[in-house]
Amino acid sequence: MTTDQIILFSLFGLVFAMLLWGRFRYDLVAFSALMIGVVLGVVPTKDAFSGFGHPATLIVALVLVVSAGLVRSGAVFLITRTLVDSARSLGSHITIIGAIGAVLSAFMNNVAALALLMPVDIQTARKAGRSPAKSLMPLSFATILGGMATLIGTPPNIIIASIREEATGEPFGMFDFAPVGGITAIVGLLFVALIGWRLIPAREDAGKNASDLGQYIAELTVPADSKLIGKRLGELETEAEDADVAILGLMRDGKRRYGAARNSVLQEGDTLVLEASPDALDELRAALSLNFSDEKREGHLKAAGDGLDIIEVVVPETARIAGKTAAALGLAWRQGAVLMGISREGRQIRSQIRKTEVQPGDILLVLVQKDRGADVTEWLGCLPLADRGLVVTADSKMWLAIGLFIGAVAAASLGLIYLPVALGLVVVAYVLAKIVPISELYTHIEWPVVVLLGSMIPLGAALDSSGGTSLIANALIDLTAGLPAWAVLTVLMLVTMTLSDVLNNTATTIVAAPVGIQMANTLQVSADPFLMAVAVAASSAFLTPIGHKNNTLILGPGGYRFGDYWRMGLPLEILVVVVSIPAILVFWPM
Repeated sequence: MTTDQIILFSLFGLVFAMLLWGRFRYDLVAFSALMIGVVLGVVPTKDAFSGFGHPATLIVALVLVVSAGLVRSGAVFLITRTLVDSARSLGSHITIIGAIGAVLSAFMNNVAALALLMPVDIQTARKAGRSPAKSLMPLSFATILGGMATLIGTPPNIIIASIREEATGEPFGMFDFAPVGGITAIVGLLFVALIGWRLIPAREDAGKNASDLGQYIAELTVPADSKLIGKRLGELETEAEDADVAILGLMRDGKRRYGAARNSVLQEGDTLVLEASPDALDELRAALSLNFSDEKREGHLKAAGDGLDIIEVVVPETARIAGKTAAALGLAWRQGAVLMGISREGRQIRSQIRKTEVQPGDILLVLVQKDRGADVTEWLGCLPLADRGLVVTADSKMWLAIGLFIGAVAAASLGLIYLPVALGLVVVAYVLAKIVPISELYTHIEWPVVVLLGSMIPLGAALDSSGGTSLIANALIDLTAGLPAWAVLTVLMLVTMTLSDVLNNTATTIVAAPVGIQMANTLQVSADPFLMAVAVAASSAFLTPIGHKNNTLILGPGGYRFGDYWRMGLPLEILVVVVSIPAILVFWPM
């Protein structure tokens, strides 16, 4: 093993370890590894930023903008509102909304597809009087499966196509993934709709979120001119009982007081720690003339005007608030909003809410000024859990958006125009037609994914050029020596699938795809079946909530635990292997 190989393997090992640890965001980890690789000389300086102009990176960014255009035009909303009905049985609902999610995710970012359908699914579950836990995981898995069917359905497919282009001079086409990915997705959807959802463990708290819990922890502050100053905390119990509010304690100078707090004399700036429903809390606040708690701008919301709204949002990995506290982010003084409650895996956070670090998958209960909910949600980078009641821009723009997208896909599929150029033209047309406002053009791009791709592509190329991928490929060939071709493909799929369950699927694909090509070259067979095997396996992250962003997004709203995913995910992954291997051998023979 050469020095360069040792350094690169060490860098990839470090990247994977850091991704597993999860302490730092994946884009920072990948970019840091790239910079270290450049400094150590294993990544040529001239190639350091080549990944940011790579077709795969550009396609991922453009697909996100196109997805936003289809949403803003009302095309997606029209489909979901027309086809989803709360009167259907659970099995029928999962079948229909899963099919919608799969079709949408085949042509738009699968995270965006889930983000659109998740509020619809939750609202449908509430109307039907059932827990959303039974349908959210099937919906997440359906959107992941649907992405397998087309080139633009998921980043792994885009990366696979680009790597094939570099290796053979010709990329995979828009629908080259459909025979294998489409069949696998259909069979997987049938399993999820008929059997899979029955394997999800039922819990009393499953699917409860911050406001469903009825009672939640809140903090109200004694203002400077309050008539309560000088009274003992215990004297407020009568008003609290009348409003059906429980006084849990008192916080002063950042320290909580329990027990003896009942006899504490109230001072300006004291914070009452309460347990109450939203209505009860507002009743007590009005009765005692208290302020919503915020150390920098007490009373801001009270003075803001006529009304307040409580919104529920779920936190994705890329949210502005992920990994931060509401206090550190300046939620109150920047947006005039107060974090009232946090739900994590179906459980309430009962510590100091404003100083609790928010994690991906959490549900936040946020108090905002009237009609400011959408703005605050977008600023936080979160996704709303309530049906947003999206307004269709105009029928003409809706059909224009659909027509432009279909035309671009058709032109790219027929080889008339290069796919990144076709998508780029759609983006330009969307901006000119004001389907996507130019002021929001870049806000729809998931920059951490772009940075991850731009960083990992040069590292992957360096590993390949140094002979590192050949070492891995030869090790797998030795491991499968004497086995038939389908067994070799199966081993590659299992290794890739295992990595994808615990790592980012983009990082997994960048490493596994060149390994698949090297294995094919060693066996002197076509590389296409190996690339297809990697594409399907990299997208099959069903065992954990960290393997795919969609699984993370449903963690809080579904009230799931880390160990819940494998119950439906493990048989689904086995089914994916059983179905896809024969399909690969039929449609992409060696």
